Amino acid sequence: MTSPLRSVAVRVPATSANLGPGFDTLGLALSAYDELTITGLPAGELDISVTGSGADEIPVDESNLIARTVRYAYESVGVAAPGLRIDARNGIPHGRGLGSSGSAVVAGLLAAKGLLEGRAEFSDADLLRLATELEGHPDNVAPALFGGLTIAWTDDETPRHTKLLVHRGVAPVVFVPDRTMSTSTARSVLDPAVSREDAVFNLSRSALLIAALTQSPELLMAATEDRLHQERRAQAMPETDALVRALRAEGFAAVVSGAGPSVLVLADGPGRRLEAAALAERHTGGTWQALMLAVDFLGGTVREPAEGASLHEL
Repeated sequence: MTSPLRSVAVRVPATSANLGPGFDTLGLALSAYDELTITGLPAGELDISVTGSGADEIPVDESNLIARTVRYAYESVGVAAPGLRIDARNGIPHGRGLGSSGSAVVAGLLAAKGLLEGRAEFSDADLLRLATELEGHPDNVAPALFGGLTIAWTDDETPRHTKLLVHRGVAPVVFVPDRTMSTSTARSVLDPAVSREDAVFNLSRSALLIAALTQSPELLMAATEDRLHQERRAQAMPETDALVRALRAEGFAAVVSGAGPSVLVLADGPGRRLEAAALAERHTGGTWQALMLAVDFLGGTVREPAEGASLHEL
């Protein structure tokens, strides 16, 4: 039986989903991280400590998403869940369209994978399936699990993904406001049906976006046009919409990050993203935080807390 004091260290990247036209399909892992140390305790015990983003809002009882996810993973393999000590250091802005809930789910699954090593195995497909069951959509959890640019879809109700490497000329910057937006609220304003013209438009831009992100960053401006969700969400987040429009008017490939309200710019070089940051500061009066990020190519990892042997790297 696994020692009740076994610990694992988990690191999960932020993600940005949709990327403009790739609604519920495309996702990108970014170099802001939640880092956690999770320790098994005797059954029934729970001790949660949270610092960083969302620390005052995240529940520290049985409703905690990471704790619930660990229990869900144990139940999926028929093993009784232990008690838990969770020490979370959150670097991913919470509730702002950077995949914080999906990253929490991935953190819980990777923790369970590490704690159960030698007793149960979780394949990449298992992790994606469980994460999608908990999160509802695979487009945020896939890049958090696997890193890079991911395309996610379902096949006979089974979530699947493929991972692509991003061109080194792509330089992401995220502008983060001091307010939050729930995904459910952002989805509530979407129309249940779209026209054939808009569907074809987004299909063409999604295909172009793959080429732009992997081969031709100079195409990013045209490739990030969208007709399915961003304009419809504008009514729920006018400040986000105004910033996206201001940036795009100056030639920056700006999109709503996930469900918002953050704004992602996919610049075609470090110099261009500095220009985008200067424009955003003028437009917002310096009230939005600019995060100069890289694409995370590794995805979520789990290891022993002490430096050294890695249990698992996706």
